[in-house]
Amino acid sequence: MSETSSALRSPPALRGLIPAVAALLTAMVAMSPKVLNDGDTWWQIAAGRMMIAQRALLRTDPFSYTFHGAPWLTYEWLSQVVLGTAFNLAGLSGVVILTAMAAGLTAWLLARDLGRWLSGAPWVKLLVFGLMLWSGSLLARPHMLVLPILEVWAAELISARSQARAPHWLMLPLMVLWTNLHGSFVFGLALIGPFALEALLDAKPGERLNVCLRWGGFGIAATLVSLINPHGVQILFFPFYEIQMTSLANIGEWGPADFGRIGTLEIGLLAALFVALTRPVQMSVVRAALLLLLLHLALQHARYAQMLGVVGALVLAQPLAGAFGQKPWPACGRKPATGLLVGLAGSIAAIVLVAIRLTWPVTLHDGPTAPVSAIAALPPQIASRHVLNDYSFGGYLIGQHIAPYIDGRGDFYGDAFLQTYSRLLEPDEEALSKVLTERNIGWTLLVPGSAIAQAMDHRPGWRRLRADRWSVIHVPTRPIP
Repeated sequence: MSETSSALRSPPALRGLIPAVAALLTAMVAMSPKVLNDGDTWWQIAAGRMMIAQRALLRTDPFSYTFHGAPWLTYEWLSQVVLGTAFNLAGLSGVVILTAMAAGLTAWLLARDLGRWLSGAPWVKLLVFGLMLWSGSLLARPHMLVLPILEVWAAELISARSQARAPHWLMLPLMVLWTNLHGSFVFGLALIGPFALEALLDAKPGERLNVCLRWGGFGIAATLVSLINPHGVQILFFPFYEIQMTSLANIGEWGPADFGRIGTLEIGLLAALFVALTRPVQMSVVRAALLLLLLHLALQHARYAQMLGVVGALVLAQPLAGAFGQKPWPACGRKPATGLLVGLAGSIAAIVLVAIRLTWPVTLHDGPTAPVSAIAALPPQIASRHVLNDYSFGGYLIGQHIAPYIDGRGDFYGDAFLQTYSRLLEPDEEALSKVLTERNIGWTLLVPGSAIAQAMDHRPGWRRLRADRWSVIHVPTRPIP
């Protein structure tokens, strides 16, 4: 074992502090206002605050004027309530703090669980790779709230296999929570399958029935408890409906990975290839297939990079330990004082970070999803009219109590509407004229330099009201009836 590895593996107190440091660093990054650089944050908060005020779920759209009153499946209702509560308690600072806590907890859990297999430089590199893969998703949205649950769930499945047992049934309450927080719970249910199959393939002929009963029983139980939600069985099928929508490919997070410049995913792929060519990395066929599936999802849709960063890192830990000749670090080898020290250090760090953020509250500035100055300068008589807005601005409009034409709820609007909207952006002159007339559009809020914004610059009967780096507003030259 190298000198670095020895230093990181003992004494336990020093090793125990490293995950806390990783969590602290991640939390400090997440405390940045950049976590608010997503328009969806605004309508998530607005929905949560509305449900808190009404003490009831939202079942119809209360926000847009294009689909006002249409049925809306609020499958992330609990996350929205949590975000709304954080906003009610401390404004945007509360939302940022909540996101920071989720990111910090995930980092700590990932560092701890990777450390059960790896040490030294391999541990550090795999941890950094995992954290960097989901650092781009550090946004105040429901997926961040379930990231710690994803880590604990995947780590338990891997631990169950390493200890030749079925997952603990104490994990089932986590599935109930996950189901009501975010639609990715379906991935958690699906993740049981590969490890159950691996257990079955590794079992002796006389033990296979027992393996099927234990793993199958856990899988059935997890599926049944996922039905403990306000929408029942409908929520099980919703993620599949979302994935098959063809128009989602036009939305950034649903688009493929960008290799136009060097990014974390490319660096990770090159590093993995280098290790595979220089070390005898071995893993089961099932886990190799799972890893390739996670990679495929991350390449197809940028939003799945966070799953590769968490689950992929956990799957790689044991094979890399074998490749580097490292043995598992037994959890029982840690002294009780170590856990107390880590917990105390983490608690103090969290209190300090919360105090700093509350002392210097978040100040929102203009950005790619928040046209703050434009809306602040907009005359009320114009703001009350129907707007044709860019997709990225819809959430902020909702946060400012302005009904948008469209917002980040792509699954709610559906393929047909999104396809029409895509034609507007080209712009399709016929589609644009139709929408401006039939929707009685009183102003537009678009991205400067976009094709549709340039078309509005030269459109008869319209003029620019104002423009800045982030947004441009057009209004009719004649009064709107």
